[in-house]
Amino acid sequence: MKMLFFLVLVGMIASCGKKHTVHIKAVNPATGQVYVGLKYRISQEKTTLWDEKTKVIANGELNENGEANATFRRGNHPIRVQVEWPSNSCYSKNDVYYIKGDGPNHEVLVEFTPCAYLKQNITNINCQGSSDHMILYTKNQVNSLGVTGWEFHGCNGYVGDHFSNVPMGKYYFEWHVTRNGITNVFYDTINLSSGEYKVYDINY
Repeated sequence: MKMLFFLVLVGMIASCGKKHTVHIKAVNPATGQVYVGLKYRISQEKTTLWDEKTKVIANGELNENGEANATFRRGNHPIRVQVEWPSNSCYSKNDVYYIKGDGPNHEVLVEFTPCAYLKQNITNINCQGSSDHMILYTKNQVNSLGVTGWEFHGCNGYVGDHFSNVPMGKYYFEWHVTRNGITNVFYDTINLSSGEYKVYDINY
């Protein structure tokens, strides 16, 4: 029993003595541009039976390369890496990142994308009747949410009544139109700049 206690104690001491290095980089995935001057904080979170404590290990601002490095000794509790959002951002990835592994080196790639504004109109300009069918697939360059489909039957369509906040970057459109039992497929790509307002029409 004493030996077991000794081994556990040695393991705890060794764990607390391990050096860890965190490298943070913040980019806009649509352009590759880095974010300079964003504030970051690295903290160690410890939850006990009665309390939750946070110890700040490192903080500061991202340098001219959009990067920051920190080296520290950590215990057995998770490390939280957090980078503040830039203004007018519609998408983020890893802005709050937890390090739970035992490896000594940790790469944290943070992504932010500014907003653009998109309104869509979809019109069946050659309606042949109730058997008409159109399905639209849209995919965004940066957020990897997958493909989502809109379906329209007969002469139905869609008129956008407002601009939606969306991440800037490329948008990929694919729509399948079936009339009189024949299906045709169409493709288009548009690019939205930061802050751009765009009305996108699909007339099929």
